[in-house]
Amino acid sequence: MTDNLQRRLFQGFVCLLILKMAGTNELYGAMILDELEQVGYRLSPGTLYPILRQLQQDDLLTSYEDNSTGKPRRYYSITVQGKKSLFDSLEYLDFLTNYMSGARDQIEGELSKTGTDNV
Repeated sequence: MTDNLQRRLFQGFVCLLILKMAGTNELYGAMILDELEQVGYRLSPGTLYPILRQLQQDDLLTSYEDNSTGKPRRYYSITVQGKKSLFDSLEYLDFLTNYMSGARDQIEGELSKTGTDNV
């Protein structure tokens, strides 16, 4: 897989994860970074914040700034459009997973016939 394709897939999955997280609780940047790391995605703030800005520009996230704890934090939550987009994306992801699973099973069968170990 080319680096560019991997980068686009990575960013797509990160966006879905952020929308899912923001649909559960209001989150600020450091919380999002921590939760992403828990599922295997280690991002820098310099990578995360442009993604958050783009999700806001696309009306998938909304945010507000809270200074009540002393340190200003921007909290993010999912919009109605974000929920619709997440739902549609998850349905499509289910379809692709099932489709690709069949391809994986076929390739695995072909490899076992030739005596080749799994890739």
